[in-house]
Amino acid sequence: MSSEDIAEEIRTSFPGAEEVIVQYLSGYLVDDAGEEEDVLQVAQQILSSLAGGRVDVVQKLMHRLGDLLEEQLTARMKKRGGPKLMKLDKAMDLSKTAMSNTIALAEGVDLESINKGKASRVDVKKLEKQEAKLRAKIDKRARRDLYEGSKLLDAHRKQQTYEEMFMKINPLEASASAKNKSKDIHLPSIDVNFASNRILSGASLTLAYGRRYGLIGRNGVGKSTLLRHIAMREVPIPAHITILFVEQEIIGDDTTAIDSVLKADVWRDHLLKEETTLNAKLAILEKEGDEKRFEDEREELSSRLADVHARLSDMDAESGPARAAALLAGLGFDDADQKKPTRSFSGGWRMRLALARALFVKPALLLLDEPSNHIDLNALAWLEDYLQTWPGTLLVVSHDRAFLDAVATDIVHQHSGRLDYYKGNFTQFYSTKSERDRNLRKEYDTQMEYRAHLQAFIDRWRYNANRAAQAQSKIKILEKLPDLQPPEQEETEKFKFPETEKISPPLLQLSDVTFYYTLEKILLKSVYFDVGLDSRIAIVGANGAGKSTLIKLLTGELTSIAGQVNRNGRLRVGYFAQHHVDSLDPSMSPVQFLASKFPGKTEQEYRSHLGNFQISGMTGLQLIGTLSGGQKSRVAFAVLSLQHPHILLLDEPTNHLDIEGLDALMVALGAWNGGVIVISHDERFITTVAKELWVCGDGTVRKFMGDVQSYKKLIVSNIKARP
Repeated sequence: MSSEDIAEEIRTSFPGAEEVIVQYLSGYLVDDAGEEEDVLQVAQQILSSLAGGRVDVVQKLMHRLGDLLEEQLTARMKKRGGPKLMKLDKAMDLSKTAMSNTIALAEGVDLESINKGKASRVDVKKLEKQEAKLRAKIDKRARRDLYEGSKLLDAHRKQQTYEEMFMKINPLEASASAKNKSKDIHLPSIDVNFASNRILSGASLTLAYGRRYGLIGRNGVGKSTLLRHIAMREVPIPAHITILFVEQEIIGDDTTAIDSVLKADVWRDHLLKEETTLNAKLAILEKEGDEKRFEDEREELSSRLADVHARLSDMDAESGPARAAALLAGLGFDDADQKKPTRSFSGGWRMRLALARALFVKPALLLLDEPSNHIDLNALAWLEDYLQTWPGTLLVVSHDRAFLDAVATDIVHQHSGRLDYYKGNFTQFYSTKSERDRNLRKEYDTQMEYRAHLQAFIDRWRYNANRAAQAQSKIKILEKLPDLQPPEQEETEKFKFPETEKISPPLLQLSDVTFYYTLEKILLKSVYFDVGLDSRIAIVGANGAGKSTLIKLLTGELTSIAGQVNRNGRLRVGYFAQHHVDSLDPSMSPVQFLASKFPGKTEQEYRSHLGNFQISGMTGLQLIGTLSGGQKSRVAFAVLSLQHPHILLLDEPTNHLDIEGLDALMVALGAWNGGVIVISHDERFITTVAKELWVCGDGTVRKFMGDVQSYKKLIVSNIKARP
């Protein structure tokens, strides 16, 4: 019986079942179930959740599945029973016989020590092969649980519209009961799991209303998972606290950008529609005249209408269109853009729309996951300024230190299954944590030294009659000392780019270059740009101003319409694209991918090279598709460095890198002897890496006489000066 036959049976009984659940169940029943599991009972529990009360359908299907799987289930039952007991002719001394480690399934088979010197009937190679297959199957099950759990969660979300999800998470009735209730969150002990992974254990979640929290931690520690659990109320957030999580770009359709923002406030939209309906009903009753039989109905409708008006007034519904337009303008949408349908925008702009929608709703608790990854420096400067006056509670995951310094009033450090809280922005957190870590290390070292001193005295005089009493006293002191745990060692990362050989200038020049896709919109006009081995240039400007176009002209991907591009014939350019993930093959491991691009080295050489970018151990052998965003970035840098470039062109290289990875990249670029051109929104990265700041806009690229902070202040003042 194949898994496809089982899948067909499930589809027949439950025509509306999602395919991901059908495939998961059929694969589990036929291939993946272990002997120790009651597979039909597990399947029945899952199917019952789909049945919607149709118990008879489930029972009928279970009988059918039982018949189809009878042979396989019988075989599994026999295996579950294990070997039958047999009476031995004589007693055996098991202490002299080494037992096979096969029982543990976690170690190799030790057959040589069993019946040593006798011929074995067991085919050792077959047994080892079977054991390896079983171990691989167990590992596959563990990975599949995690993967399928993620797919099921995503599928569950996708089947609900934004409005349905919003009303489910934030019921309209809850808003009515929110008055005079505290919006602080204090959960003294929460556990957060994803499949078999423990993210938090007994952690304290404390968020004071009106504070802005930056959630930080290494890649893979579970920050985004924590946000999702809060967003879905899988941790017990009080029902009267409204929550909104900006995680995914909106789905494009014919709705205009500004209408999309207005409809994001589902309560406002719902109440406005109800107001229209109530007014229409009252108008009909007015036409009926003053008949007494309509008085009660009229009074009831009027009362409800007054309640709706009061709630619309509380949420400042009338100012909605103006507020929506201002939010969109701040995030880079001009008047024409605001009237375009959402389907006409790219993924990055749809993420901005999702952010504008969340800011418009003004939930009591706003959750943001790496908001700076999707916006340029201009929009980021506006967002930092806007969030500084955010009235509710903000919990934001970010690796951008400058953003956290500008926005956060508190830092939450997620690590080791717990949450640690620090007052102040990121710089204050770093200073406080560094000082605390130094004190903990000093206290631990002092105690270890004192313990060693006591132990030395005890060891020397314990059995000396004259000093025995003193030794006993020292033993008591030693026993009473608190048992200090060694402070956690902060892992530091290092990236390494190979030194490049010197070549004679000019390396790369743009002279009076003009480029456009259509004459109506000239992106770059009469641009002069010179790049050498000592160049350290950051290019900033609004999205669509021509930054990426400039980079593509430098790489040769685009050809100028007019002007001249001079390139040294020996020049090698390494280009890190903003969407670098697209260039990586998800079906290959990092080692395989490097071997496909740069053949001729041994596996150990590829692994050693990946280690220069913290892709070490088994990570180098995992499929790229299973790696985190930060790990994929590291693989992309490893690929770049094997090109031995003279110049690196980096388009948003900081996206997805955690703080440790970002520090490692900045140090590596600082030590490297080639030229660096970066497009970035990360203020600290630009300040550390670049010596020059060039602004792309109004059809040209020009050098800015000031630092990043001056540029951001100029942007914010210009936005505020708009009518």
